[in-house]
Amino acid sequence: MVLGGLLAACSSGSSSDGTPPAPAGPTDHELEFQGGEDGTTVNQGATAFAQGMEALDSQGRRDFAVGNSFFNQNWVMAPSSTVARDGLGPIFNAQSCSSCHFEDGRGQPPADDDDPERGLLIRLSVLDEEGDPQPHPIYGNQFQDRSIHKVPAEGSVEIAITEEPGTYPDGTAYSLGAPTYTLVTPEGETIDGIVVSPRVAPAMMGVGLLENIPAATIEALADPDDADGDGVSGRAHLVTGDDGKEVLGRFGWKAAVPTIRKQATEAFANDIGVTSDEHPAQPCTDQEPECEAAPSGGEDGEPEISKDKVDKIEFYSRTLAVPARRDVGAADTTAGQEAFTDIGCASCHTAELETGSDSDIAALNDQVIRPYTDLLLHDMGPGLADDRPDGDASGSEWRTAPLWGIGLVETVNGHTRFLHDGRARSIEEAILWHGGEAEGAKKRFEDLPKSQRKAILAFLNSL
Repeated sequence: MVLGGLLAACSSGSSSDGTPPAPAGPTDHELEFQGGEDGTTVNQGATAFAQGMEALDSQGRRDFAVGNSFFNQNWVMAPSSTVARDGLGPIFNAQSCSSCHFEDGRGQPPADDDDPERGLLIRLSVLDEEGDPQPHPIYGNQFQDRSIHKVPAEGSVEIAITEEPGTYPDGTAYSLGAPTYTLVTPEGETIDGIVVSPRVAPAMMGVGLLENIPAATIEALADPDDADGDGVSGRAHLVTGDDGKEVLGRFGWKAAVPTIRKQATEAFANDIGVTSDEHPAQPCTDQEPECEAAPSGGEDGEPEISKDKVDKIEFYSRTLAVPARRDVGAADTTAGQEAFTDIGCASCHTAELETGSDSDIAALNDQVIRPYTDLLLHDMGPGLADDRPDGDASGSEWRTAPLWGIGLVETVNGHTRFLHDGRARSIEEAILWHGGEAEGAKKRFEDLPKSQRKAILAFLNSL
């Protein structure tokens, strides 16, 4: 184990017969540091989310490095002499994976109209007569606000923030920034009659470990009818896999994607405009003729990204390590961890899970991990609802976000924007946005003395 081995290596001594002692496993206290067990990194700096698992063998480290280069490379428009990475667009949101997942971390909403940073995208739908979501006849399922030369972008996104002030029972004031999103055509006309779902890019580390948790483990945590009466009724999001069979969704803000590979190839197609074997179609509709007529890229034509490159990016994503916890055992983080459980946060943010044994990457197998998620859908109430269903998830249902690494987001990404659209400007604001099934836990947080609220925040910042 990464940290267990490091800690054990610092001990000395021998047994009574003079033979060296067997390496000691990590204590319970040491395990608290190891969010990902063998998949943990001790890096706490600006590249804390971009580290490979130390348990990888030499070939694994080479594959990780190659995948990292593909993840970070900018794609260019076709035709280009750089055939290994041409095919950008014709319409897109970003030029590379790392444009949104900078240093494999979290995206954030743009600070202003001139903000060059990317990381927010808009999923959209129109509702049919039965109220079911359908692709927009012009813009499809996602709004692409950038485009290559001679192809019109679909438009721009305007964000207005309304402050919603509040007060804790002890008199401490706070304010939540409620965003409103308006889509505007290149001609400046408002696009009406659509349902939008803004999404910021989540952090990438540890996703391979989450993918390797047995579906039965996650489904066993579900309580869709709230049989235990605790007000929490999480449910598994079952989606259709590539083979047409029902499979557990794990990734994305609505747990609508079952695998890392599917998440990656969908992002290439919709976010960057790069086709793959899995997603051979560009995100153009038949109402966008310039987009449909644009040339394709790639070394041999379609697909624009080869299977080998997708393989390497998938491997890279699956083997990103999880940062170790900080300040374990400190008075405030210990008190905060206890309060976090006592007020009911751990009902959804499950502290400990174990991965399965069937991965082709040994470092992912049989790991006790601490992601603080159950990967289930929970109704979070009207305050966070976007009213756009996604698969079987309603507009108010969201997957429990993993909390590991949350305290390093500012260090890695230079901001503290949280929740699905980055509306929360701090961890505290993210808690105060909770509603629905989490309303009880949120109210209990509000009722705590200020010192205990601070302790919970100290605990979360230690993850």
